[in-house]
Amino acid sequence: MKKILIILLMPFVLQAAEIKNIGELFDSLKTHPVVETDQLRIEQATTGKQMVYSKLYPNIDIFGRYDYANIPTGMLPVPPNELLDMVKKPAVAQPFSEQIYRLGATISMPVFVSSIFSTAAKARAMQRSAESMAYINLLKNEAIIVSANSNLIFINSLDDALNKKRESISKTKELIEMKTNNGRAPGEALILINNALHQIDISKNDLDIQKQEVLTMIQNLTGVRLTDPIPMQATGSYKAGTIKALEPLQQKLEGDKMALRAEIEKLFPSFFLMGSYSNNLGYAYNNDKFVNNDYYTISLVLKIPIFAMDQYQQISLSQVEVAQTENDLKKQDLELQSQIDQLQKNLELIDNSIQLYETSIKEKEELLNIAKTSYELDRMTIEDYLKYEDDLFFEKSKLFKAQAEKWQTTVKLAVIFGNKIEDIVR
Repeated sequence: MKKILIILLMPFVLQAAEIKNIGELFDSLKTHPVVETDQLRIEQATTGKQMVYSKLYPNIDIFGRYDYANIPTGMLPVPPNELLDMVKKPAVAQPFSEQIYRLGATISMPVFVSSIFSTAAKARAMQRSAESMAYINLLKNEAIIVSANSNLIFINSLDDALNKKRESISKTKELIEMKTNNGRAPGEALILINNALHQIDISKNDLDIQKQEVLTMIQNLTGVRLTDPIPMQATGSYKAGTIKALEPLQQKLEGDKMALRAEIEKLFPSFFLMGSYSNNLGYAYNNDKFVNNDYYTISLVLKIPIFAMDQYQQISLSQVEVAQTENDLKKQDLELQSQIDQLQKNLELIDNSIQLYETSIKEKEELLNIAKTSYELDRMTIEDYLKYEDDLFFEKSKLFKAQAEKWQTTVKLAVIFGNKIEDIVR
């Protein structure tokens, strides 16, 4: 059973071992179904655009037809003068028959239909919107990977800090055991120190649970099961500018406006070219001779809508869709502007906090050393000493959290401005 389990886990172990930097995680993301979904939307929009342009091409159909009538019926129109001449000459087969076989073809194509060009413009805008959305979604997913990996680094750093805290307290425990054995320290001191070590074990277990959740998040996006965080190095920062995150909705609005224009233009006059050809076969009713005639027509059709209630309703619906998209765009713009202001201020505060925490940690390390000495000299209680251990750990946790928040804030701003995450981190 153990061998089977190892064999099943080998692909994950190997895959995780092959990941050496964050860029390889990004590469795994680009082949994941979550990205493939956006690519399919682009292909769908591209196909929609091609379908609109295909309406400009002629439609050609061939047909075969059998007609039966209870009285002789004309195979094709016959001019009156020719018909009179046929009547005078019974030997001439007249193109009338009860059974007619027809073979032929029809062709139709637009010559000028204004709405087709507006519909094509809408399709192009929707294709651009799909491409922009795919790009923004890719950045969002890359940002999630960076944020998740920064959380892994945060968790590992906390775990290392807990290990150092355990090592420090364990050394103090040795001293307490000596004091207890010599009667210089009460028995409850040993209980307190053991409880402190027990709390470290609880914290480490909680961190392991959090770590598994983050690892699962990364695996869901990349298909890669990591065991430890990937080292990250900042190669730049976000670049403020145009809010690229608005582009998908801006292009959708452009498409909605062109759709409205197309619906209005459907009420405009339009020209169509139509043609047909048929080869008509049958036996003439007057002398039963076989008749084989060709007949074709070509027409230029002018179509002018006079009353089309359903089209008026469609125009109203398109107007509502444009207004709704405009409102969504204004709403998203306000939200992103507010988010940008908050994130930029947060980033400044986080940078300042990191510097303050680093200075504070050095001071608390010195205070902890003094506390240890004071406890060894019986100038401090065990409770007060443990507070210094806790203070140092909590200060380190604030630093690690701030470092993770800096990564997360930076990539959020990068997504909003459409910066490539791969240019910011490696």
